[in-house]
Amino acid sequence: MKTKFIIAAALLISSFTYAQKDEIKALEKALKGSDFAAAKSATSAADALISNMDDKTKAKYLFLKAQAYSHEGSTDEENEIAINSLNELIEMEKGGKSNKYSGDAEEMLAKLLNDYLISANKAIEEKNYLAASKKFKNAYNLSKKDTIFLYYAASTAVNALDYETSLKYYNELKDLGFDGSETRYYAVNNETQEEELFGDKLLRDTSLKTGQYSKPSNRRTDSKRAEIVKNIALIYVSNNENDKAIAAMKDARDENPEDVGLMLSEANVHLKMGNKVKFKELIEEATKREPNNAELQFNLGVLAAEANDVENARKYYNKAIELDPNYGDAQLNMAVLILEGEAAIIEEMNGLGTSAADDKRYDQLKDKRSALYAEAVPYLKRVLEINPKNIDAARTLMNMYSALGETDKYKEMQALVSELEAGN
Repeated sequence: MKTKFIIAAALLISSFTYAQKDEIKALEKALKGSDFAAAKSATSAADALISNMDDKTKAKYLFLKAQAYSHEGSTDEENEIAINSLNELIEMEKGGKSNKYSGDAEEMLAKLLNDYLISANKAIEEKNYLAASKKFKNAYNLSKKDTIFLYYAASTAVNALDYETSLKYYNELKDLGFDGSETRYYAVNNETQEEELFGDKLLRDTSLKTGQYSKPSNRRTDSKRAEIVKNIALIYVSNNENDKAIAAMKDARDENPEDVGLMLSEANVHLKMGNKVKFKELIEEATKREPNNAELQFNLGVLAAEANDVENARKYYNKAIELDPNYGDAQLNMAVLILEGEAAIIEEMNGLGTSAADDKRYDQLKDKRSALYAEAVPYLKRVLEINPKNIDAARTLMNMYSALGETDKYKEMQALVSELEAGN
C-alpha cells in the first residue's frame, strides 16, 4: 500500500506539472498573437496552480502574467495586477539563485510609471483633474519613495473639487512628514546671458564643462508643508468642521512656531471662518517677523480698508508697493481707496441747487473730484503696465479721462477697452 501511495503521488505531481506547462504555453501563444483576452483567461487557469510551481516556472509565469495585464489599452485595475505580479517576481528573485526576469520586470515597472505620468499630465492639459489625480496616485503606488506624486494626486483632487480624496491624501502626506522642498540647479547660458534651470546636478555640471555655461548656483525650493496643512484646514472649514480645522493648524504651529508660512495659513483659515480679529493678529505677528514681505503689508491694508481706517490702509498699501512695485493688487487697491472719496463728492454735487453759491460750490467739488482722479490715475496706469489685460482698470481710466476732458487719452482707453472686450 505504501508503494502504491508513493506512485500515485508521483503521478499526481506529474499531472500538475503538465497542467502548469500547458497553461503557460497557452499564455505565451496568446501573447505572441496579442490576444490579451485569451492571455488573461489563461492566467485565471494558471493562478489555481501557482502554489505548486517551482521557482523557475513561477518566475516565468509572473512575468508573462504581467505582460497579459499591461498593454496599450489596459485599465488601471489591470495595470495594478501587472504591477503586483512584477513586484512579486522581483522580490522572489532577490532571494533566489536566478534573476533572469528581474531586469525586464524593472524596465516594465519604469515604463508603467512613465505612462502614468504622461497620462496624468495629458489629463491636466485637458482639465480632467479627477483622472490626473488617479494617475498620480497610481504612480505613487508604483513608486512609494516618490511622495511628490501623492502630493500631485492631492492637489489635482482639489482642482477636481474632490475634497474627500484630497483630504485623505493630504493627511497621508502629513503623517509621512512630507516636506516637498528640493534643490534646483541653475547656470547662466554664456550666449544668452540668461540663467537656466537644469533637470539635475549631473546635467548642470556636465554642461558647465562644455564652456557654454557658467556661474552655477543651487537654490532650495520652499517647503510645501504649510500649504498642505492650510489645505487640510480649509477643507475642514468647507465641511463645517471648524474644530478640526483649528486643531490641524495648531498641530502644525506647535511643530514649527517660527514658520511664517504656517502663520499665514492659520490666518487664512480664520479669515475663511470670518474671524477677522484673529486674522489681523496673526498677520501682524507675521509682519513683525518679516517686515519686508509685501504680501503681509497688503493684507494689513485690506483689513484697514475694511475697517474704514483709510490712513492705515494707505500706509500699508504704500509699503507693499514700495517693497514690490509690480504688486498689481496693491496698486489697484490704492486707486480704489482714493476713488472711494468720490461718492460723497458726487452726492453733494447732485444735491446742489442753481443759486450762485451753489454754482460756486459745484465748481469747488468738481475740482476736488478732478484732484482725486489725478491722484488715482498713476496707480491705474501702473496696473495696466503690470497687466495690460486688466479691463476694469482700463474702463475706470476711460471714464476718468472722459470726466477730466482729456479727449486723446479717453480715445486711447476706449480703443483698449474695445480690444479687450473683443478678446473676451
